[in-house]
Amino acid sequence: MRVTAMKTTLLSILLIPGLAITQQALAQQNAASADGEQVGSAAGDTWAKYNVTQSWELGYRFASIGGNEGKYRSDVNYRDGVRLLGSSLAIHSLDGHGHWFDEITLITAGLGNDPYQSATFRIQKNRLYRYDMLWRSNDYFNPGLTVASGEHLEDTTHRWQDHELTLFPQSAFRIHAGYGRRTENGPTLTTEQEFNSQGDPFPIFQNSREQYNEYRLGFDAKVKAFRLTVQRRWEYFREDLAGSVTVPEAGTGPALLTGFQSIGPYRGRTPGWMGNLIGEYKWIVMNARATYTGGTGDFVQNETAVGTDRFGNAQNLQVAVSGTGNRPVLTGDFSMTLFPSSRLSVINNSSVADTRMDGNNGFLETANFFNFYTVNFQFLGIRLFTNSTDVRYRVSKKFDVFGGYRYADRLIRSIEDTGSAGSPLSGVSAEQSNHTSAGVAGINWLPLTGLRMHVEGELGYNDNPFTPISLKDYHAIRARTQYRRKSVSFGAGYQENYNNNSIVVTSYSSHARSYSADASWTAKPGMSFDASYSKLHLDTIGGIAFFAGAPFPSLVTGLDSIYVSNIHALNVGVRFAVAARADLYLGYSLTKDTGDGRSELAAQSTPAAQVFYNVQTFPLTYQTPLIRLSVRISEKLRWNAGYQYYGYHEEFGLLAQDQNYRANTGYTSLLWAF
Repeated sequence: MRVTAMKTTLLSILLIPGLAITQQALAQQNAASADGEQVGSAAGDTWAKYNVTQSWELGYRFASIGGNEGKYRSDVNYRDGVRLLGSSLAIHSLDGHGHWFDEITLITAGLGNDPYQSATFRIQKNRLYRYDMLWRSNDYFNPGLTVASGEHLEDTTHRWQDHELTLFPQSAFRIHAGYGRRTENGPTLTTEQEFNSQGDPFPIFQNSREQYNEYRLGFDAKVKAFRLTVQRRWEYFREDLAGSVTVPEAGTGPALLTGFQSIGPYRGRTPGWMGNLIGEYKWIVMNARATYTGGTGDFVQNETAVGTDRFGNAQNLQVAVSGTGNRPVLTGDFSMTLFPSSRLSVINNSSVADTRMDGNNGFLETANFFNFYTVNFQFLGIRLFTNSTDVRYRVSKKFDVFGGYRYADRLIRSIEDTGSAGSPLSGVSAEQSNHTSAGVAGINWLPLTGLRMHVEGELGYNDNPFTPISLKDYHAIRARTQYRRKSVSFGAGYQENYNNNSIVVTSYSSHARSYSADASWTAKPGMSFDASYSKLHLDTIGGIAFFAGAPFPSLVTGLDSIYVSNIHALNVGVRFAVAARADLYLGYSLTKDTGDGRSELAAQSTPAAQVFYNVQTFPLTYQTPLIRLSVRISEKLRWNAGYQYYGYHEEFGLLAQDQNYRANTGYTSLLWAF
């Protein structure tokens, strides 16, 4: 079942951890390459029996950073060095009957030294085979300042690759085989709290090593009005974390860690099946889909810590944890679309999902040669059934209405063994069920030529939310209008998502509203303008209760968890020709969160109230102007240059951590075809 939630699509790989930056801010232009400038003939060149179009951009990028370099690296991360900024190659058979292949395409970006690199490749022979490859590499850096004063740092590299081979791609029977791989490697910094020393976390360096491999094999078949897809998948995951301390390490208190070793390998396997059947006959379309995966995991963690506690007593601690787990998942989906008349369509969809997790683990702790052993067992089962019916009626060629009803039934069961066999605490079980009902309605309208309007609303209710922040009493409104006329385009939108989940234990409410507008104009060949603006308002409030205080913690109530954000995002760009051989692009992006209006933090009456007051809002400004110039030297050669400034400023740092920075970046390159 689809229930309404605030949808924020990240349109860039430049993430700003911990900040609610809108999609407009992340979709900003960057001075990274020639961005679509053409070299060579648009029709390409003829080579043997093939048509060839290609371009290659080799350049040098520079960056000068001031302020918090770690925050810059987590947001942008462009550094000095030579790169193949981008390339494009396309080879197509002139008559569709090449000897070994009929098509080859290759597109790359940022190869060499960029933190974000990618390559896609395709080769195919009509009616015989098609091979597709995707490769990506991202450098990820997180200084961990705001959450752990820099003691939870990550500096890792993520790489993805995917290969797909299709035999007989244009026939009624196709065979698919594929392989996918994802890896993560690099140093990380974490903390360990040893010897029961409150307030004494010790920094520990670890090497992060994760690897995921996927193999798949299947086929597609089409027989008359039916299409069948069957696929078999095998997935393997492994993680090898290792941390150590070889020199004495002091925490924030008097305790001392003189030696530490930790290894934690994990192995997971998930074989599975997927089947999909589609049938069409006159006024009815049916789609049935089913998947099954049988996940299994095994883990071991061995840890040894030697040192002294906060009282100066010698400590020798050994911990061994191991276990296995199973997670079979079964899903099924069936939809039916009816077309009783040319004006009316009815869609009904039913889905069921069943997830079970069970396993056991053992925990052995040896502290100063005294053993403590416990066994834990847990079962978690989630069964979800959803059904939806949607009706659309076309009143006229320019106006149609639609409405629908959604229903969901979720059952959650758990069994937990918190003690050894025979313990009175063994076999603790719980069960909860909840039901969600929602209705939607809306219209599509074309009142004028080139003008489109869309409005829809959703109202829903859940009788027993599983968590305090789950949807309970909620509603959503979505509206969008777009006008296109020749070289001009205007658009505007509004979206609202409200949720209220007040229960006996606590209360929670969330209000999200977004406004957006965009415009574009192609004044003449070689001159165009684009602009967009959006505002995102979000406020959440929830009751909280927690234990705090020393030497004996006590229950603290009567406080609220509040967050308020008002994000304004602006993007402006203009592209025009300068003389006959040069093209210039000017752009500016601004993201400003005004928070709840405060410009500084005020003193509160209690330490607990001060902590929560300090994290209720985060006013900041993030702006980046850029300029990009491309000069045509000859038909097959262009010189390009670009400059971009990044400025990030927080009104007050989270937990007194200042993350402000400024950076001057740019590049120069040659784009050519040969």
